[in-house]
Amino acid sequence: MVFSSFEFLFVFLPIAFFGGAFFFLKKMEAGAIAFVVFCSLIFYSYWNALHILVIVSSLSVNHFVSGLLTSEKKETQKSIILFFGVGFNLGMLGYFKYMGFFSNIFTATDASSFFDNILNTALPIGISFYTFQQIAYLVDCRRHQQRRPYNFLRYAFFVTFFPQLIAGPIVHHSEIMPQLEHLGQRLRGSRYVVRYLSPGLAILIIGLTKKIAIADTFGIFADQSFAAGHVANLTFLDAWSGASAYTLQIYFDFSGYSDMAIGLGLLFGLRLPVNFLSPYKATSIINFWRRWHITLSRFLRHYLYFPLGGNRLGAARRHGNLLLTMLLGGLWHGANWTFVFWGGLHGGLLAANHALRRYSTWRPPVWLAVPITFMIVMLAWVPFRAETFPDAIQFYKVMFGREGIILPWRFSPLIEWLGPVSDVLSLQTGNVRYFSGMRQVVATVIALGIVFFGPCSMSLMDSKHRQKAMRSRWVPYGLGASIVMVLFLMSVRTNTTFLYFQF
Repeated sequence: MVFSSFEFLFVFLPIAFFGGAFFFLKKMEAGAIAFVVFCSLIFYSYWNALHILVIVSSLSVNHFVSGLLTSEKKETQKSIILFFGVGFNLGMLGYFKYMGFFSNIFTATDASSFFDNILNTALPIGISFYTFQQIAYLVDCRRHQQRRPYNFLRYAFFVTFFPQLIAGPIVHHSEIMPQLEHLGQRLRGSRYVVRYLSPGLAILIIGLTKKIAIADTFGIFADQSFAAGHVANLTFLDAWSGASAYTLQIYFDFSGYSDMAIGLGLLFGLRLPVNFLSPYKATSIINFWRRWHITLSRFLRHYLYFPLGGNRLGAARRHGNLLLTMLLGGLWHGANWTFVFWGGLHGGLLAANHALRRYSTWRPPVWLAVPITFMIVMLAWVPFRAETFPDAIQFYKVMFGREGIILPWRFSPLIEWLGPVSDVLSLQTGNVRYFSGMRQVVATVIALGIVFFGPCSMSLMDSKHRQKAMRSRWVPYGLGASIVMVLFLMSVRTNTTFLYFQF
C-alpha cells in the first residue's frame, strides 16, 4: 500500500484521519495517538505482517535503552549502554540488509555456510530510516541533550508515524515531540484549516502529480536502457536518454514522496522537516547535498562526520572524513558495490569542491554553475541505477563515445554531409533500440522546465506564499485538474512503488 494507491487514498487515509480526529475532538489525546500508532502499524504490515515484530522489537528495545541513558548512572555505564543500543540497531540493520552483501565477500571462508542460511532474509521496508532515527535519539540521550525518556506511546508515534515511516524524512525527536504537546489544541483551533488542512491537501496533490504523471513516465524510459541484458546493446543515444530519464525519474519520485509525507503530516497537524529543496538548482556539489535528502545529510553530518573530527583537524583529515562519510552514506542506500562507488564518488566531489573553495576565490556565475553541477550529478546517477558495476562502466563507455556514436538510420544524409567530421567523431547509423524519440525529448524538455523554472512546492509552508496561493483563483482549478489526471493515470497504469522504498 503506497501513497499513490486507491486503497491508501480512499480507505486507509480517511480511516486514520477521521478516526484520529474523532479522539482529538473528544479531547482524548492519548487515545488519538494510540489510534494513529495502530493505523501506522497496519500500514507497515501491508507489505509483510511478520515485520511488525521487527519494528515493535526495535522501538521497544530503544525506548528501554533510552530510559537507562537518561537515568542517574555513571558516565562510563552510560557509554556502555549506548554502545549496546547502537550495536543493537546496527546489528538489526546489518542482519536484514547487508548479510547477502557480506556473504559474497566471505564466500571463500568457513563462514559461508552461515551466510548461505540467511541470504534470502526479506528486508523489512523502511528499516534504514527508523533505525537512523532511533540511533540519533540514543546518542542525544547520552549527550544529555534529552534528559528524560519520552512516554512509550508518544515514542512509538515518533517512530511509526506512517507519513515518514517508509522512506523518510529521517525525523529528529526534537522536531516531533514538542509538537505533540499541543497537537490537540492545534487540531481544534480555528486556524487549522488555513494553516494545516488546505496546504496539506495542496502539497499532497502536488506530490501525487510529480510521482504519477512525471516520475513514473520517466521510469518507463529509464528502465528501457538500464534493464538487464540491454546494457550490452546500448548506443550513444540509448545511454544518454537512459541516464537523463533516470535523473528526472528519481528527482520527481523522491520529491513527490517528500511532498506527500509533508502534506500528510500537515493533515494531522504536524510539520515534518523539509527533505527536498530543488536540488537540481544547486550551484555546487556542496549546495546539492544541502538540498537533496536534507535529513540524511543532517544525520550523517551530526552523527558521523562531526564525531570523526569534521573539519577541525586540518584539510587532509577533513577530506578523508568526507570520503568515509559518503562511502557509508552510499552503503546505507543498499548492499551493492554500485552504491558504495556512488557514495565514494560524491565524497570525492565534495572534497574537491571544498579544496577549490579553499584555494580559489573565483566562483562561477549561476548560469554556468547550475548546468555544470546538474551534469555532474546526472553522470553520478549512472552507477546508482546500474544493476552491476560492470554495467555502469559500460554505460560510461557508451556515453563518452568509446563505442562510437550511432544515430538512427534517417540521419545518414547528415553523416555523409559532415564527411571527415563524421570519421573523427565516429558517427555512424544503426539501430537505436531504447531511446523513445521525440516523445521522450518533449517530455524531457517539459520536465527540465519544471525543474529549473517551476516554483518550489515547499513555498506553501511559508505563510506569505500560502496566502498568495489561496487568494489565486487559478490554484484550485490547477489542483483539481491535477487530481483528475492523477486518478485517471492510477486507474490505467500498473501501480509502481517509490524508488526510496528499496533503500
